Amino acid sequence: MTEANTETALSSDAAEVRRQKLALLREQIGDVYPAHFHRTTTTAELAEKYAELEPDTEAGETVTVAGRIYSSRNSGMFMDLRDASGKIQIFSHKDTTPEEARSLLPMIDLGDIIGVTGPVRRTKRGELTINAETITMLTKTLLPMPEKYHGVTDIEVRYRKRHLDILTNDESKLRFQQRSKIVSGIRRFMENDGFMEVETPMLQSIYGGASADPFKTHHNTLKQDMYLRIAPELFLKRTLVSGLSDKIFEINRNFRNEGVSTRHNPEFTMMECYWAYADYEDMMDLVERLFGELAMRIHGSTEFAFGDKEISFKGPFKRVPMPDAVKEATGIDFLSIKTDEEARAASEAAGFAVEKDWTWGECLSFIFEEKVEGTLIQPSHVTHFPKDISPFAKEVPGEPRLVERFETYCNAWEIGNAFSELNDPEEQRKRMVEQLEQAHARGEKDKQLDDEFLDAIDQGMPPAGGLGIGVDRLIMLLTNAPSIRDIILFPARRAKAD
Repeated sequence: MTEANTETALSSDAAEVRRQKLALLREQIGDVYPAHFHRTTTTAELAEKYAELEPDTEAGETVTVAGRIYSSRNSGMFMDLRDASGKIQIFSHKDTTPEEARSLLPMIDLGDIIGVTGPVRRTKRGELTINAETITMLTKTLLPMPEKYHGVTDIEVRYRKRHLDILTNDESKLRFQQRSKIVSGIRRFMENDGFMEVETPMLQSIYGGASADPFKTHHNTLKQDMYLRIAPELFLKRTLVSGLSDKIFEINRNFRNEGVSTRHNPEFTMMECYWAYADYEDMMDLVERLFGELAMRIHGSTEFAFGDKEISFKGPFKRVPMPDAVKEATGIDFLSIKTDEEARAASEAAGFAVEKDWTWGECLSFIFEEKVEGTLIQPSHVTHFPKDISPFAKEVPGEPRLVERFETYCNAWEIGNAFSELNDPEEQRKRMVEQLEQAHARGEKDKQLDDEFLDAIDQGMPPAGGLGIGVDRLIMLLTNAPSIRDIILFPARRAKAD
């Protein structure tokens, strides 16, 4: 028998034993999955309350706790019970525990969820303990727990059966607790900064606001195709036009029908905001304040480790125009190059393989990605992007080929993207029509012009700064996670083969 078959057989036998115990428990106590049980405290509250309790001392308080059994010693005399906040030792002995409660011990397996009532004490060895007076079976588990010392080590199992990963891996559990703190921290920061949270449609009849392939579906009642949003940008700008608030934001789920990697998941979280009468430099300041506050919230410092690197979220971050960064890395001075043809020739002369129809800005952006992006380890704002690839940003005064846009990089990853938003309705329509023509030329036949957005811009949008932050990548940095799948509870996975 192979090792895999042996493990399957053991799991099957162990599961059968648990089912037999379940049957016996039903005969012995009746309801093994009771609807009502009220605990009086959590293990973390007990640990905090009795942090100063001396060894071999009773607390003088009787409490009721509930949680999952993670270890058992001496035939159940000592058990470690864990709830979501921590663990505590349970002691069951004939001198302190009635026979009715002790009779349950042989029926309790690792992973079972029980309730325990009894007095609190600290043992001679310093272990905070509850002397069990009553034990209540709350959930009999029918599958064995993963082996406690190694937990779930198979990567595929960790991502597909996240409940097992968190049950047995304290690092994973901590990451998802930190994720919750980061997302709530973003919301709190934005609200404290005067931003109003709004909600925009996930299901859209026209997709836009970014360049990406959408997920397509069909609405039966409306009898039309619809798309999961790739970005909330156009709806948020329409909200800004409405005057609902001068500062709006949304923590949103976006969907892009593209590749999966350690930094990409087809469903992901962004924070996007718009600030009337601000510009892209104001958004840089906002990013630095937000990142610094989140680092303090998670680490108590703006400095923290990511892998073998030390990252500092202390502002101000480095700021460098894209043409300057490329010139420093390659010697190519794009600002002195006048035409698309000259840009392609200069790129090829420097050893870069560029497409025959690429524009000046596309060449500049490509070389930046190839030679500069990977060097941006500490947080940096790369500014002055080509207008060719930035249809929603205002031009840099005196340099019409560049726009007031920046992307924030850290660990060579793009974390944020921001503009001084274009609000000239005629220029906006011109650029969106050009973008649509380019999309159709690439074969993106579903791409449409969003006339409702353009109609709103005709009504007048105030000058504004706009910002989008990749929340998942930011969480990866702050929790030292090497893969985006480590910080998304249920990442996209290929369907399991039969």
